[in-house]
Amino acid sequence: MSVTLLCSLLQNGRNLLHCAAQRGHVPVMEFILDDLEDMQVDKTDKMDRTAFHLAAEHGRLEVVEFLIGSGCSHSVKDKEKNTALHLAAKNGHPTVLQRIIEAGLDLEEKNMEGLTALHMAAEEGHYDCVKLLLEAGCDVNTQTQKAMTCLHYAALHGYEDMARILIDAGVYIDAVNHQKASAVHIAVLQNFPAIVKLLIDTECNLDILDNRQQPPLHIAAEHGRQDIAEMILIAGVNLKLTDKQGKTSLDVAARGNHINLADMIIKADRFYKWEKDNLNSDSDSWVAKHLTFKQDHRLETQHIRSVMWRLATKYLKPNEWKKLAHYWKFTDAHIRAIEQQWAGTKSYREHGHRMLLIWLHGAIIAGENPIKGLYEGLVGICRRDLAESIRKKANADSTSPRKCTAM
Repeated sequence: MSVTLLCSLLQNGRNLLHCAAQRGHVPVMEFILDDLEDMQVDKTDKMDRTAFHLAAEHGRLEVVEFLIGSGCSHSVKDKEKNTALHLAAKNGHPTVLQRIIEAGLDLEEKNMEGLTALHMAAEEGHYDCVKLLLEAGCDVNTQTQKAMTCLHYAALHGYEDMARILIDAGVYIDAVNHQKASAVHIAVLQNFPAIVKLLIDTECNLDILDNRQQPPLHIAAEHGRQDIAEMILIAGVNLKLTDKQGKTSLDVAARGNHINLADMIIKADRFYKWEKDNLNSDSDSWVAKHLTFKQDHRLETQHIRSVMWRLATKYLKPNEWKKLAHYWKFTDAHIRAIEQQWAGTKSYREHGHRMLLIWLHGAIIAGENPIKGLYEGLVGICRRDLAESIRKKANADSTSPRKCTAM
C-alpha cells in the first residue's frame, strides 16, 4: 500500500475494507473478513459511511452482492442521513440500485434535507434510475424539506424526458415549493421552452402565483422570454393579475424595455376580448392553426405594413395615434405601455407605428379588411382627407388581396 493511500485512509477514518469496497476488490474483501481479526463489516468512516455505502456510491455491483451476502446492514445512514440507496441513485448506478431495492430498503427513506433516492436521481438527471425507482413503487409526489418534488428538479435542469415520465407516473404538476414556485415557474425562469410546453400540454395552472405574487407570464415578461411568453399567451391566461408591486405582466414587460413582448401582451389582451365576443365565429379553426402574437414579417402583409409606416411617420399629427387607439378600443394601460419606450418630440411616430401594427394583428385575426378598417378609423377621428389619401396608396398595389374595393 502506498504512503499516499495510507494517509488518505487515515484522514478519512477508513480501513482496508472501505478501500477494497470502493475499488471493487472482492477477493481482497474476502481475505480481510476471513483472516483479519476484529474487522467489522459495518465499520464506519468519519462520514459514518460503511463499505456498503462506498460500494453503492461507486457502482460496485459485485461488492454490493458480496456485502449483502456477508450480512451487512442495508439501512445504515451516513452523517447526511443517506442510505446506500441514496448514493446509488445520486451517482447513476441502475444495476446496483436494482440489487439494493431487492435487498428490501425503505424506498421512502429521507436524508437530512428530506430527499429520497428518487429526488437524488431526478436532480442528477439519471433517467434510468428514476424509471427504476418509479417501477419499484416510489412515491412520485414526495416533497423535500424545501417542498421540492422530482418535477421541480426536472424543470430546474431542463430534463424533458424525465419530466414526461414523472407526469406519466402521476406527479402533481401544480405542486409548489417553499418559494411557492411550481414547476412551470421554474422552467420559465431557467428558460426551458420544451418543459414549459410539456407542462402547458398537461394543463398546468398558468395563473398560479409564487411568493412574489408572480404568475409564470410575469417571469417571462421580466426576462424577455418571447418564445415562452407566446406559448403562455396562446394557452390563455389572466392578464389582470398583479404582483406584489401592483404590476401586471404588461407593466413588467414595458418597464423592462421588452418592446416586442409588451406588444405581444397587448395583442393577446385584444385577442381575448375578440374571442370572447365571437365564440361562434367561423374563423375559430383558422385562428387556432395560425395564432401568433409575434411580429408580422409575412410577404402578404408587407404592403399594408409599409402604408402604416408612412402613415405613422409622415401624416399622423402628435396625439392622433392616441385618438385612433381609443377609436379601436385600446385601453389606457395599452397606451401607457406603448408610450413607455422612447421619449422626445418625435417619439409619437414610433408609438403610432407600434399601435398600428398591433391593431393590424387583430384586424387580420378577425378576418376584416385592414384597408377598410384603416379608412374608417381615420374618418372616425375626423381625418377624411388622410383616409382618402391612404386608401389610394393602399390600393395602389395591384397584388394586394385586401384592396378596399367596397368604398
